[in-house]
Amino acid sequence: MLIQFPHDTNLRYLPLVYLLPPDLIVRCPTLCALPRCLSEISASESMMDLLIGDAFLKEIMDATASLAFPHFGFGGWKEHYTGYSPVWRLSYSLPIWAKLIEEETGWGLQALFNMKPGTQIPFADADHIRELFGKVVKQAIEEQGWQPILDVVREMPCDEDFESWDTNVRKDFLRKWYHTRSKKVQAVSLEEMMEGDDDGSIFYIPDATQNVEAYVIAKDFAERFLATLSEKDRQIVQLRQDGYSYVEVADKLRYKNHSGVIKRIGVIEKKFEEYKGKD
Repeated sequence: MLIQFPHDTNLRYLPLVYLLPPDLIVRCPTLCALPRCLSEISASESMMDLLIGDAFLKEIMDATASLAFPHFGFGGWKEHYTGYSPVWRLSYSLPIWAKLIEEETGWGLQALFNMKPGTQIPFADADHIRELFGKVVKQAIEEQGWQPILDVVREMPCDEDFESWDTNVRKDFLRKWYHTRSKKVQAVSLEEMMEGDDDGSIFYIPDATQNVEAYVIAKDFAERFLATLSEKDRQIVQLRQDGYSYVEVADKLRYKNHSGVIKRIGVIEKKFEEYKGKD
């Protein structure tokens, strides 16, 4: 008999619980509390409440991600990364792992429901499960087209590159990237370099080889705006466009420290917003 259930229920991840190796499941108090028998769970109101709770979802996500993460080929453990890292996020693609595991092994919610009442589910072999995840992660990378993402992430191995704030490591990478790998790139961002545009719009000079008309219009706008600035402010904008950090800009323009550069960028940003409004 085919059993239907809501697509967004935590129940669909129950089969993954019974694939967790013993050394992993002991770290998950909620998952440990679940009987290894479906009929025992369905007969217990407290177990059903536990199954639909946030603690269940968090633990199965963490546990599954810890099985998937090592097979992306990055150093350390999942815990060494944060949610800003694309690899961390991919390892948490729980619906994908549930789907691929079922396709590969036939072990899914329907198979669980088809078991005879009272059946106790034994623990899976740890080595086998880790090999299984290695296979499905490789499959996911191919099917989902993740390889280009992984290649770029490897070019930015420092986790702070995925944080929401600017760091010298991030700026150094961006400067090297654009100067050594993308020398033909013609796009120049003003608002991105000023780092204060919260409305998400980004003024840029398009690639002249792609759209000559748009390039001419944008370049003219940028030159007219820059002409309204002082020489030192124009130098700040140019250096930031070239990828130099606040500290490096301060050193080149002989500021006492980088805080002076940040203050000037704030002034330039305000002028830029006012100029856009008049144009």
